[in-house]
Amino acid sequence: VQLVESGGGLVQAGGSLRLSCAASGSIFDAHVIGWFRQAPGKEREGVSCIRSTRGSLYYTPSVKGRFTISSDNAKNTVYLQMNSLKPEDTAVYFCAALRARYSSDYDIMRLCSQLRYDYSGHGTQVTVSA
Repeated sequence: VQLVESGGGLVQAGGSLRLSCAASGSIFDAHVIGWFRQAPGKEREGVSCIRSTRGSLYYTPSVKGRFTISSDNAKNTVYLQMNSLKPEDTAVYFCAALRARYSSDYDIMRLCSQLRYDYSGHGTQVTVSA
């Protein structure tokens, strides 16, 4: 399975970007998909995760109300719509997938909180200027 991110770029504070994560195959039925980010000098953190076939979602508190994760299963693509961007959102954003093994909530916790994953993309840079 390959995951390819796109959609990053430079935007002013208050602006919006939409990230895309395209999977090489049909994996959503059996995987939780999520977005991580890593800023320079900081630890990687889980931003948002989705188990699309179960309708389960997670957002880290700092992005709740500003970011929206969604999936298009027909296109094997997960999106992260990012609105009201702040300079502290500046980071490399990675897409990751974890094969579902337990309940949706527990698998989302494993991916988004414990950062356990089976596949990951190479990342896309998001830079938010003040």
